[in-house]
Amino acid sequence: MTERATEAAPEAPGEIPEGALDDAETSEGEAEDDAAWTPESDRTPETLRRLRELRRGHRSRRNRELGLAGYTVLLLVLGYGSTFGYRFARQLEYAAAQGDTAEALRRALPSALVLLALALALAAARDALWRGPVIVPRPDVAWLLGQPVDRARVLRPAFRLTASLALAAGVLCAAVGSALLWLAGLTPLGEALALCLPAGVCLPLLAAALALHVERHPSSARRVRALTPCAVLLLMALAAQAATAAAGRRLGVLEAFLLWSGPWGWAAAPVVHATGGPASGAAGAWPVAVALLVAGTLAALWHAHVVAASVPTRLLRVRAATAATVASVLWSIELRAARLAVSDAVGGHGGRARRRLLPIPRHGHLVVVWRDAVALLRAPGRLAGAALWTGAGAGAAGLAASLHSAGGRTVLLAAALLLGYFAVGKLAEPARLEADDLRRSSWSPFRFATLMLHHALVPALAGALLALLAAIPFALNGGTRALALMPLCALTFAAAAILAAVRGPVRTELLFLGLSTPFGDPSAFVFVLWYTAPALVSVTGLTLSLGGTLGPEPSGGALAYAVALALALPAGVLLAAHRLSGKLRGPKR
Repeated sequence: MTERATEAAPEAPGEIPEGALDDAETSEGEAEDDAAWTPESDRTPETLRRLRELRRGHRSRRNRELGLAGYTVLLLVLGYGSTFGYRFARQLEYAAAQGDTAEALRRALPSALVLLALALALAAARDALWRGPVIVPRPDVAWLLGQPVDRARVLRPAFRLTASLALAAGVLCAAVGSALLWLAGLTPLGEALALCLPAGVCLPLLAAALALHVERHPSSARRVRALTPCAVLLLMALAAQAATAAAGRRLGVLEAFLLWSGPWGWAAAPVVHATGGPASGAAGAWPVAVALLVAGTLAALWHAHVVAASVPTRLLRVRAATAATVASVLWSIELRAARLAVSDAVGGHGGRARRRLLPIPRHGHLVVVWRDAVALLRAPGRLAGAALWTGAGAGAAGLAASLHSAGGRTVLLAAALLLGYFAVGKLAEPARLEADDLRRSSWSPFRFATLMLHHALVPALAGALLALLAAIPFALNGGTRALALMPLCALTFAAAAILAAVRGPVRTELLFLGLSTPFGDPSAFVFVLWYTAPALVSVTGLTLSLGGTLGPEPSGGALAYAVALALALPAGVLLAAHRLSGKLRGPKR
């Protein structure tokens, strides 16, 4: 019986359609789970003790592997991170000594802290769509929960482990935040640590309780999926509010409302009061805010611990399968496969009717463009995500143009271009799907390389349109060059995104080249360079060519350089597509 139960394959994430698990089915699942165990048939102590004996060797081996991985990460952090951390601390102290920086941080702190707290809540809710705080291994779901065992003895330790890890991360973040406030000269170190700890302790525990609620109720999961775009817009509005406050244009009423609107503001109130900024008066009753925060956290944590044992087995099975898939592909560094597995679980599987959104073209050369346009219209989330990335990139470019330091302008311009690459990359999903398996492109009348160039048209046109809209504020303020340069960058990024799609399977052999240099084995850096080559080439080339347009005397050759790069990347797409189709021996066309 044990072998048969262990060998039973769990359901794939895609086998549960959207809406198939409503609250009524969840209650039935809880009743079935409870019926499998009664106090009279309790075999929980014997079963768990036997499992610990059987898993002793596996646990010791796994602990050794985790210890080695942790030791390696610690060495990397201490070896590379300490230098960057020291330089960042020195630059922060120097900037704080100027006076204006410290005041700008004080003004931006209320909105920035609320932004971080709400971002944590959104991340926890989205994480619960595919994993959640109560997650057990696949063998435990397939076999252990089907035996007459107490589910609370199996599921509650999983929730306690997740909450403990979140608590440790929160305390660490509170310590780092207090150190940053001290280095910026906003408050003494001891006071900063004492007033950052309530947020560092309570917010992660509240996020774990929220994630458990989303994990238990499919209706809550559907609401999270539906409200995620609104939440992202709210976070962007808070980021804009923080930026405008740092520039000196505060909204005192809005800041007071944010500080007392919920746990996200209660956690920020003591920190705002300690820094003594303009909003410290609204946070004057910070002990009341801390008391409300602690009371709400204790109530939410107690309720979550009580109901942790009632997560339906069907939901646990889906999450265990998705987590196992993600873990297996991450060990092989197949990041795209992991992202697809998470996207399938997070996005849900609705049974929406397929409608012909665009008329079928009469000319065969337009069929690829038509399919990509229809796919984009049927997935408006990708277009919305591209618009958000484009807006963020335009904001970074505007901030770069306002700086007087050439180094700061270059760094922010590179960041803006990288955000633009992410924006256009959101639109190139059809090309990635067909490059993942060449058999999917057998419908096309074109050769594979030509097909990939056709796939670049929709991302290029849609990205250029979004970039043109983002360039309008620059044109209104005298930067008419942006109307030509920003759409041209979108064309370059479209070619780079297709080039990233056709680079082929992940070449893990690059991690084990065994090269000997005075600085050690650079195999890991060679792999990173290969993996990020399309983004690195496009962003670096555009940064070097467009850097002169942000100075007081714009460079006239920037447009020519950008045009040359936009024409060179499609040639790379053709070469990479020919090599991929020849290497994988796709079907003849």
